[in-house]
Amino acid sequence: MSPDPDIGSSADSEIAALHRTIAALRLELERRRDEANAAASVAVAAAGAEIAQLKGTIDAMREELEHERANRDEIIREAHASSQDEVAQLKQSVANLRESLESAWIDSERRARELVSSAEDRVAQLQAAVVAVREELERARHAGESAVNAVRVQYRTEVTQLQATVVALREQLQGAPAGVGS
Repeated sequence: MSPDPDIGSSADSEIAALHRTIAALRLELERRRDEANAAASVAVAAAGAEIAQLKGTIDAMREELEHERANRDEIIREAHASSQDEVAQLKQSVANLRESLESAWIDSERRARELVSSAEDRVAQLQAAVVAVREELERARHAGESAVNAVRVQYRTEVTQLQATVVALREQLQGAPAGVGS
């Protein structure tokens, strides 16, 4: 028995239709993959720009902190030199005045150590924040465009908090030298 010519023709047309469907699906898959890759590239570029901005902010804050430390150290050195001159002039005065000066000097040293310790803690917090930001950016790169938007909001909040911390540190550091010399 020979196969029915209609069945063979029908099977050939179905196979041809399946081949066209496969080709169309393959083209659609490639188009969607290209769209996803383009969206991911945009998200990665935006995250990279955000990283660069955060690094710049952190570097600027680090430089400001170092500048403030140098100013504070100079003020402490000047205050110390001034107190040494006063000690030399006051050696002939009453013993209770000498004890009062020594007490003030010990207190200023304690405050200076506390300020240095506080500043080092702040630096450690900033470094931990940088590590956290880097880790979050890596997760965001894989999460897609919606995760990138959420990360941007979080980073803006952290930058605001870091800026507020820098302002608070600056106020503490600017207020500390006046107390050291008194």
